[in-house]
Amino acid sequence: MSGEGPESIPTSADPRSRRPTKKRALTPSSEHAKHLEALFSKPDQEIRIPPPVGAVAKRAVAAPPEIVTNVQGSSAGAGSGEFHVYKASRRREYDRLRAMDEEVKQEKANEEFERQRAERAAKDEERTRKNREKRDKKKQRGKKGPATTGAGKDSAATATTTAAAQTSTEKDGAGDDAKGEKGGNRDADDAPSVTTGASAQPAGLVIHDDD
Repeated sequence: MSGEGPESIPTSADPRSRRPTKKRALTPSSEHAKHLEALFSKPDQEIRIPPPVGAVAKRAVAAPPEIVTNVQGSSAGAGSGEFHVYKASRRREYDRLRAMDEEVKQEKANEEFERQRAERAAKDEERTRKNREKRDKKKQRGKKGPATTGAGKDSAATATTTAAAQTSTEKDGAGDDAKGEKGGNRDADDAPSVTTGASAQPAGLVIHDDD
């Protein structure tokens, strides 16, 4: 303690003390609050956000030469004066070959990506075209439906009127035929009566006997 009495405080909390503050175990929430307090304590300070782990740039390597003309063979011993020259030349040659392989691999990956993207775009376009055709056909059917229904109703009404007219005509014809048959029967009935009256009067010379 920094002193005795009720106003005494821990030495680490005394502003006159140079002792560091005691570190205590922090919970995740308290640790997060601590970071936020540290950030807001200096609002004018520039904060640099590190890049993601996968986006860390590789070691900057100088572009290897296109052609290496003086590549020493491996016959140079480890203790000779030319061994370091051989190692440097071999490293540059390996870097050049590696860069070429990576370039070819990247080109193939780009070509494959472009091909797959073109295929997906073609499939999407084909699907869109089919859906558009279906919508157009549905619209055409919707437009033709009411007109066809109205025409069907008109034709049905016309057919009904025609059938009614034909029925009435047939009825009139049947009535005339019936009347004609009745008239013929009446004439036939009158004809026998006339014939009977004529047969009652014998034709020709009639001779009466005198008693």
